[in-house]
Amino acid sequence: MTGILEGIRVLDCSIAMAGPFAGQRLGDLGADVVKVEPVAGEWQRHVSAGGAQGNKINVSFLSLNRNKRSLAIDLKAPEGRDVLQTLVKSADIFLQNYRPGVAARLGVDYATLSAINPRLVYVSISGYGEDGPYRDRPGQDLILQGMSGAMLSAGQADEPPAPAGQYLVDAVTAYTAFEGALAALFHRERTGEGQLVEVNMLDAITALQMQELSVFTVGGIKQRRSTEPHAHVFIRSPYGVFETADGFIVLAFPSLKTLGEVIGEASFLELDDEKDTWDKRDEIYATTRRHLKSRSSAEWLDAFASAGIWAGPVYGYEDLVNDPQVQHNGTFVEYDHPTEGHVKTPGFAIRFAKTPSRVERGAPLAGEHTEQILSEAGYDAATIARLVESGVIAQSEVT
Repeated sequence: MTGILEGIRVLDCSIAMAGPFAGQRLGDLGADVVKVEPVAGEWQRHVSAGGAQGNKINVSFLSLNRNKRSLAIDLKAPEGRDVLQTLVKSADIFLQNYRPGVAARLGVDYATLSAINPRLVYVSISGYGEDGPYRDRPGQDLILQGMSGAMLSAGQADEPPAPAGQYLVDAVTAYTAFEGALAALFHRERTGEGQLVEVNMLDAITALQMQELSVFTVGGIKQRRSTEPHAHVFIRSPYGVFETADGFIVLAFPSLKTLGEVIGEASFLELDDEKDTWDKRDEIYATTRRHLKSRSSAEWLDAFASAGIWAGPVYGYEDLVNDPQVQHNGTFVEYDHPTEGHVKTPGFAIRFAKTPSRVERGAPLAGEHTEQILSEAGYDAATIARLVESGVIAQSEVT
């Protein structure tokens, strides 16, 4: 079987998470993704993730750059830009998340590259947009989470705003860029023309809150955090994480009558699910919290399942990895990497019956495929050797 994007060439000039994650998703579907990075390698190769160090490739880079080949090149050198522009002639997608203005200084902006290849889909990722008052601000995940308003959609009124437990803005921006690239490819199939696709982190995290923001902008209801730690300000009580006798479970807006019957709370039997769950949400939450401490998580989950109440466990990563449904789904992919050994990491979450995703290679060393890529572009061995000697490109060998 071939990948659904077999025959598509991607030049991935992005760094950090959002761009590389989008590029990896294209590679998982069979695209030939060329990771274009400085001769010393992208900076994320050299920083640890949570203290996790690799042998030659750190975990952050390893997790975001599988199914790519690496071309290590100095784009500040005129001859380096010439090499990249040669590759652009046969490319389908160009992906970058440079700070605004940098692409133009390097001669890899849309105007320049589309003149070379009018069929090119050019995906540009920024923090706040290509122009406007915030164009030069750092587009960092936590900063954008703070701006998004999402930190005030959960938690208690007397507690500080709480960030997400993952790099949420980076991830949703990566998915948005991935979707934009695919849509632009479809447009090109119909018309033969490429185009500029602009994605920014601020718009991506804002669009993710379609329901929440519409409650405010259309319904006129403000965010109102309350005394108890509700999981969401716009969802009725009880809704959140509750402590049990031996751990924690999640409970999601049950019928109060049914909940009252299961936990033995007679006062719930007379309450209205639509009105009282808002007017008395702290009281309902606190009462539920007191009851749930009396039995184990497993006991409550069994009782709630029998009653048709939505509830579930609170996992750590060890629990998640070992969950039978996760294992059944094949949520994680495993492969052997030439320098990092056995790798187990989240896979591609979309399944195609005829063109499945696959892992053909792990994250490359910086410049591991430079010679191969340039040979395919028509450079002879002598020219490649001269470029390596001059420092314009770099070639790394797996040992």
